Amino acid sequence: MHQNILITQAGLDTLKAELADLVDNRRPAQVARLTAARDMGDLSENSDYISAKEELTFIDGRIAELEDIIRIAKVTAPSSNSQISFGHTVTVRVNSTHVVYKIVGEWEADPAEKKISMSSPLGQALIGKKVGDKVEVTAPAGKILYTIVTIE
Repeated sequence: MHQNILITQAGLDTLKAELADLVDNRRPAQVARLTAARDMGDLSENSDYISAKEELTFIDGRIAELEDIIRIAKVTAPSSNSQISFGHTVTVRVNSTHVVYKIVGEWEADPAEKKISMSSPLGQALIGKKVGDKVEVTAPAGKILYTIVTIE
């Protein structure tokens, strides 16, 4: 990872909290579990040891990944509300329903929380648009027309 990763302050805070939890809680607990499993004897057939070692490897990998992301993350906030850019909260109308999305980077994206990546099809369609603009996005269910209602 050599390029900056755009991220909101809230997204960076979430990643830092996850890193702290991994370093302060989950990793020490996993090391203790691994030590206890190792003390049970024969490691070749010790499923607790094998499982604990695999989980520790996963945790260590995630710690390294988060440290890299945090190191190169660039906290960015939108400069104006005249057109949609990274970090904006956007209300769109789909049919007769209003839906609110937050435009974020790929490390923050969470469709269940209506946080969409600016590199997703909808994110790409919305970037640069203004209130009143319409965008059409092709989804698995077909084409969907969105009308931009507000930009915050």
